[in-house]
Amino acid sequence: MTGNTHQNSEQNDRLMRRATYYAVIVASILILLKIWAYFATGSVAILATLVDSLLDLGASAINLIAVRHALTPADHDHRFGHGKAESLAGLFQSAFIVGSAIFLVLQAIERLANPTPINAGTIGIWVMVISIALTISLVLYQRHVIRKTNSTAISADALHYAGDILINVSVIVALILYAQFQFAYIDGLFAIAIAIYICFNAWSIIKQSFSDLMDEELPDSDRQKIKDVAMAQDGVLGVHDLRTRTSGQQLFIQMHLDLDPNMKLVRAHAISEAVEHAIMAVFPNAEALIHQDPAPNDLLGGTDAP
Repeated sequence: MTGNTHQNSEQNDRLMRRATYYAVIVASILILLKIWAYFATGSVAILATLVDSLLDLGASAINLIAVRHALTPADHDHRFGHGKAESLAGLFQSAFIVGSAIFLVLQAIERLANPTPINAGTIGIWVMVISIALTISLVLYQRHVIRKTNSTAISADALHYAGDILINVSVIVALILYAQFQFAYIDGLFAIAIAIYICFNAWSIIKQSFSDLMDEELPDSDRQKIKDVAMAQDGVLGVHDLRTRTSGQQLFIQMHLDLDPNMKLVRAHAISEAVEHAIMAVFPNAEALIHQDPAPNDLLGGTDAP
């Protein structure tokens, strides 16, 4: 059983590494294609997708360093681990993304003020088609890896690249509309729309990063689930002072259990361990710190605590 678990773990590691390498290779190819397409067409919408591909590559590099540091085991100076490194990296990426989006808006405004023809629209369309095909193949492989490994990091990448597919499709639409109707402003308008989309993604990263850094509680549904798991254990009369926070992939849970005051210490300890194991079965990345309290008289009398 142990051998099979070790073999599955090694296989999952290989799948995740291949997915990471595949993402870097695809991002690099897309950057080279879009640089050529931008200089061939002069399309600011293609420039927008080029910036997005540069962000993809930069974000992957930052995440690689941050995740490696975040997964470093707890040490003497960092007893709760290094998970906050992921949140700090998220804020850094968000600032980079917002700055790039501002650059795109400025370029788009300049293009709207001084509209210029888009050259070689066919080249731009074919580059976008190739970009979409490569990105779809990456997302399909990532989803295969997610099914095998349930990796959070790969899941986030797959979601991001799925958004890139929509961006590339929008650029094709802009190029076709220009070729058909010669609407000089369509290129700049699509670039602004892409910049807004990029900022929207950045805002979601900022919110998540601040939530982790400020030790925000889990959603009420998850907190209730923790209470239900604890109350389901034999001997637990009540739960209070539940506190939760996240640090990278790690979830920290603190709670007080109400137990029979006449219970032996050995029995109280066994109940606490049973609660901890039950919580970890539902939240595998959790670390629970449980304190035992003598139950108040109303709980001992069989009534529920308010």
